[in-house]
This record gives sequence, C-alpha cells and structure tokens, in this order.
Amino acid sequence: MAETNKIVGGGPKKVLYTLSTIGKMGVGRAAKALTAKNTCKACAYGMGGQHGGMTNELDEFPSVCNKSVQAQSTDIQPPIPEPVFQHTIAELAELSGREMERLGRLGTPLFRRAGSDRFEPLDWDAALDHAAHRLADTDPQRTFFYSSGRSSNEAGFLFQLLARAYGTNNVNNCSYYCHQATSEGLATTIGKGTATVELEDLTGADLIFVIGANPSSNHPRFIHMLKNCRERGGQVIVINPAKEPGLVKFAVPKSPLSMLKGGSEIASDYLQPRIGSDIALLKGIAKAVLEQGTEDRAFIAAHGADFSAFRNDLDTLDWSDITAACGLSREEIARVAAAYGRSQHAVFAWGMGMTHHVHGVANVEAIANLALLRGMIGKRFAGLLPLRGHSNVQGIGTIGVKPVLARDVLERMEEVFGVSFPDEKGLDTMACLRRAETGGIDAAVVMGGNLWAATPDTAFASRAMGAIGFKLFLTTTLNQGHVHGLGEGEVMILPVTARDEEWEPTTQESMFNFVRLSDGGIERIGTVRPESWILGQLGRRMLPGSPIDFDAFSGHAKLRDAIAAIVPGMEELADIDVAKREFHIRNRVLHVPEFGTPDGKAHFAVTPIPKLDGGTLMLASVRSEGQFNSIIYEETDSYRGKAGRYSVFLSETDMAARGLAEGQKVRVRSAVGEMEGVAIRFDLPAGSVLAYYPEANVLIGTEVDPRSKTPAFKSVPVEVFAA
Repeated sequence: MAETNKIVGGGPKKVLYTLSTIGKMGVGRAAKALTAKNTCKACAYGMGGQHGGMTNELDEFPSVCNKSVQAQSTDIQPPIPEPVFQHTIAELAELSGREMERLGRLGTPLFRRAGSDRFEPLDWDAALDHAAHRLADTDPQRTFFYSSGRSSNEAGFLFQLLARAYGTNNVNNCSYYCHQATSEGLATTIGKGTATVELEDLTGADLIFVIGANPSSNHPRFIHMLKNCRERGGQVIVINPAKEPGLVKFAVPKSPLSMLKGGSEIASDYLQPRIGSDIALLKGIAKAVLEQGTEDRAFIAAHGADFSAFRNDLDTLDWSDITAACGLSREEIARVAAAYGRSQHAVFAWGMGMTHHVHGVANVEAIANLALLRGMIGKRFAGLLPLRGHSNVQGIGTIGVKPVLARDVLERMEEVFGVSFPDEKGLDTMACLRRAETGGIDAAVVMGGNLWAATPDTAFASRAMGAIGFKLFLTTTLNQGHVHGLGEGEVMILPVTARDEEWEPTTQESMFNFVRLSDGGIERIGTVRPESWILGQLGRRMLPGSPIDFDAFSGHAKLRDAIAAIVPGMEELADIDVAKREFHIRNRVLHVPEFGTPDGKAHFAVTPIPKLDGGTLMLASVRSEGQFNSIIYEETDSYRGKAGRYSVFLSETDMAARGLAEGQKVRVRSAVGEMEGVAIRFDLPAGSVLAYYPEANVLIGTEVDPRSKTPAFKSVPVEVFAA
C-alpha cells in the first residue's frame, strides 16, 4: 500500500521537477515564456496577462505552478520531424498519450485521404482550399463545431460566427463535459452561471469549503489561498470521498516557512461521503444548520424565495436516511454545520466531483442552497467558486461557443452582421456524437482539445468519430484523438500558434470572471498560423457571398469590437489592447444581494436524494498530479504513492471482501466495458473506487444529466475481481 499518510503535496520535489522541466526547455526560452505578458495556459484560476507572466491580479509574485511550466514545455518543443509521418497511423496509435505529447509541435498541415493508412504533409493553400471545399459541399445541419477551452475569446467568437453563418447551431465547447451542470444549477438558484467571487474575496474568507475537487493536483495556486485562510485562523473543510494527501498537508513552494516545516496543514476538517451521495450530505448540513438556529433569517426574508418548500423537505427528512445514504454520522455532519454556523464569510468551491453525475445540476443547487441559508452570496469575502479547468473555458462560453444563445444576443449579432442564423436548436456535445454514430454527421470542425479521449465509452467514441466523413482539427500538438476513431473518411489537421505566439494580442477569462490581455508575439515555428487567421481564411473560401468580411475578422481588434457591441458585460473589451486595462465582466461578481432571476430573488431548490445501491461499487474517474485534462505529462502519480495509469484504488474493506492483495491484477467491469488494472489500497469509504481518466473511459456510459447533458464520469456502478 502506498503510504499516502506520509505524502505531502508540493514541496522540494515539485520545485526540483519544475527546475528540471525548465532545464529541458532551456532557461532562456523558459524565462521568456514564463515572464511574457501572456495568460497562463493551464487552469482557469488564471495568472499572467498585463500584470506579468508570473503575477496574478493581486500583484502576487511569483504566481506560477508546475502545471503552467508543463504547458509551456509542450509549446516550446521543436516541430515533429517529417520522417515521423512516414509511419502509418496504426503505428502512431500505438503511442501512449505521454509519448504523443513528446513527439514535438505540429509544424505542417497534415491530410489523411479517405481510406489511406497514413498522413501526408500539405502546404497551407492546398489544405485550406480542400477543407473549405469539403465543408461548403456539406449540408450544415449534418455538421458540428467543437472547441476546447484553450482558445482565445477572439478565435472562439469567430468560430461560432462562422458556424452560424455557415448554417448550424451545433456549436459546443468542452463545458458540456465539465461544468455545464454548474451553469444550469446556478441559473435556477441565483440567475447567474459563474463564480460570484473575485480572487480578492479569498483573502478575507474565514471558511472555505472544497467540495468534490482536488486542487492540490489540478489547481495548485488555489492551495496558496487555502493555506493563507488557515494561517489567518480560518477553516478549510474538504468534502471528498478520497482522502487526498495534498489536501491534508501541502508544502507551498512560494512559502519558505511552509517548505521548512515539511508542509502546511490544509484541511481543518475532512468529510468522506460515499461516491454519489453529496446531496444527502449537503442536505444534512443544511438540516443541522436549521436545528442549530444559525440560518440568516433576515437574508432569507429579504432576498430568498421558495424557502418554505426547502425547509419542509428537510423537516420531513429523517437523519437515518441521510446517514445511510452518505455513510457519515449525524455527529460528523453536525460538527461541520456548527463550524459553518460560526463563519462570517464562507466561500464554497467545487469541482467536477459535483458535476459529473446524472444529478450534477441538483448537486450544484444543493451547494447554492447551503450558501443561501446563511446569506453567503451577495457580500464581500463570501460566495460561490466553481473551480474550472481549461484556461479560457469560461470565456469561450461567454462569447457564444454554445448551441443555444440568449435571444437578445442572437438578434444583436444578426443585426450587427446583417445575416440570419438558423432557427434550429443546436445539439449538445453528446447529442452530436450520438447523431454521428447513427450516420447523421458528415463533417466536424474540432478546435483544440481531444474530443475522442474526453468522451465516455471509448468504443462509442471511436464509432461516433469514425463515422464522420470529414474531420478538421486545429491543434498545437498531436494527441491520441488524431489517430484513434478516424474511420475511413478524410482527416485534416492544421497547426496553430500557442497563446504566446499569436500574431496579435488576445484575451482570456478566468474562473473569477476576470478578462486578461495576452500580448502574444513570440515566434518559435514560422509555419504555424493563428486560429482566427485560419477561421477567417476558411470563411472567405466557404462563404464568398457573405456580408461578413472574414478577411477583416481575422484581425483581433475587429473581433473585440464586435464582441463588445454584442455580448453583455464585455463592453470594456473594445479598447483593452490600447488601454491595457483588464477587467471583471460586469454584473457577475456579487458583493451585494442582487440576483439575476426574473424576480430578483435567490431561489431555494428542493433536491431529492438519488437512489444508491449500497451493495454496488461506485467508480469515479480522476486526474493524476502529472496530467492536465487528457494530457499526460507523467505516467505515475506522485501524490498517490507513484501509482501508475491503470491503478484501481479501493478501500481496505472492499479489498478484503474480495480477497484482493496490494498490487494484484484485477478486472473492472461496468455495463459498457471492462478494464484490467492493478489494485491499490487507498483511504476511501467502502463501496467507492477510483481509476484514472481517460483510461477509465472504457467503463463509463453515455448517460447524461437530463438538465446539463453532462455524462456521469464520477458515478459508475462496477464490479472488481481478480484478473
């Protein structure tokens, strides 16, 4: 068993790892990349921009983590040598995700002809002409456009504009696989879909909840704020089935004292509910708050709605039902409720451990209920903080890369550009892929990311992607999604600039609704092109009679003018490249209780406890410390005892019940697939299992939350037995 109780997050090993990575990059190139005024390319916590590459909006320096360094190390690689493309696609498909990441940057357009077994390099004009021709000859209703969250606001806006002008609303971003449940759950309760706090609010919080997230691995800069909260005498309450070592103790590299003493205590309390039972626990905390009489009655009376139904639901809920569902005692729940009752400024932060369920929207509503119960939304140093992944996934949604736009935004866009967009409701990501599987999609445009690896049920993902006759990818590097699920159709892959290589400044939005300006301007590979330039060239070729001047809209200043004129709250974007003034999007940060619902009230939601089979193992897919989304930087996880990619984490109770030994080969079976792995004993509640994403996608079905359309990556019934 990995001695995880002795593992400390961060620390000297992370410093040495970062220095080693910088050494491989070259100190000069690394320094240039890390200090330039460009937004960090990793998570949406956000660093950089006009405050400086390793500085946040509070002017804290150095604000950098190993995730940022890893992302930079990928972009600084030289181009993939052309002899690599003499290998067949089948041979490339034998490479692991990490091996593909280390091939180098993509430096030339690639084309796989229908039925061919390999890629061939093309020049830019031939590639663009052919891609535009194939798309122009395809019924737009039989296509979809998908973007990751690494693109800029400018490229994202042009991407969705091109798609709608072309004739489809099948426009998606990766949030349908991550935080769409957050947007839906917050819309019903507070009338807004993003964080209600800014970064500065974390500096005055006296209690921070971390729910269904592991920021020690995925948002390391957030750990700095958790440490500071503890040092101010505040509390950090972690709610997570897995006892993650980095959330117990973390040696913050920026803090000499934290490093010298072998790490700082992070969690002041740590609750481990069974996987999928969060609603029961959150309702239990709310019930205990009411029993202890610490609810904010004045706030509820002045600003709340539907509270009576919410309270009646809790009053009729037996404690035995709560404890049976989540596996925690009434005393444990009451202890956390009492800590919350003493708090004056609480922030609720959560990750995909809350959204990746068929009841993910209800999970988020339950968090909002708990915050509203004590008036913790609508004042300084308190509120809601969804921990978003990709560095601009929130911005991509803000500027319209989604299948359904608000009617006023759509009408304004039609007015500004003098065009009419399709009336049909666009399909979400999973719906697009399901249609593709049945032969209903002829072409797809995929900008960044790895849609194949991100999609649950790997066999389904391969069938669906493989059935699409023409696939156009825009990417900085090759990944497994470019060599798996290709089918027999045509594939075009176009190499794009990294953020700090953009020809013109670009903008990104953090999870705190803060819009940053990235300067770009670094040149590494002369043969790559900005996404916006590529989209403009495609638009000019595909839609020659359009009133939209796609040549002009290859320029970012023109795009920012259009966004500022069309998207509410983004007015300040118009002159950001001149004024260099970064900003918070208007009407999002809530320091006063003004809610975006039709009646201006915050609405409590009744959230039924999902039915869980107590005798079934429930699996959640997780990320390792050495990965970012589907990108694998390291094959082992330093925060989980050097566990490998095919580790299957089980509680001691569940291993004993199945006669399994540490390190034994096991098989994991679900309703859709089977995976072979290695049993690893871990601090988990009985009935809970962890395995790494994306390897565990073979086990995960395509069922989605009916409200958010997000797949249940983290509540999969499985069996585990000796191989």
